[in-house]
Amino acid sequence: MEIERKFLPLMDQLPFCPEDYPCRQIEQGYLCTEPVVRIRKDNDDYFLTYKSKGLMVREEYNLPLTADSYAHLRAKADGRIITKKRYVIPLENNLKLELDIFEGDLAPLVIAEIEFPDEETACAYCPPEWLGKDVTHSSLYHNSTLSRS
Repeated sequence: MEIERKFLPLMDQLPFCPEDYPCRQIEQGYLCTEPVVRIRKDNDDYFLTYKSKGLMVREEYNLPLTADSYAHLRAKADGRIITKKRYVIPLENNLKLELDIFEGDLAPLVIAEIEFPDEETACAYCPPEWLGKDVTHSSLYHNSTLSRS
């Protein structure tokens, strides 16, 4: 189960420099958007992911792929291939902020995601002002939607 909230961070107000934290280069495409079936290259790791419907709470299953199987499926992806840099920043209470800086024709879009251990914690979370607008309940900011627009 994936429980996460999404925000549009105010980049000029971040209390940290993203480049001071670990970064992963991500490339992903969508074989289907209803239900969501995604392929992803995450540095040198490859995955096939299924995600159920939902906004803040969704089922998510990841299966490993080889580089060859990823390349084969990449050619079958619908819409755009999304590329982004993901910085992982530790927060209080063992939470982590994943800051996605999109590249290519989705630049300069930046989305911040925080995964939570349960719905109660997610709903109770009071984001700092620099996290900006909460877009958790807008499917416009799902990567599967961005792949089609």
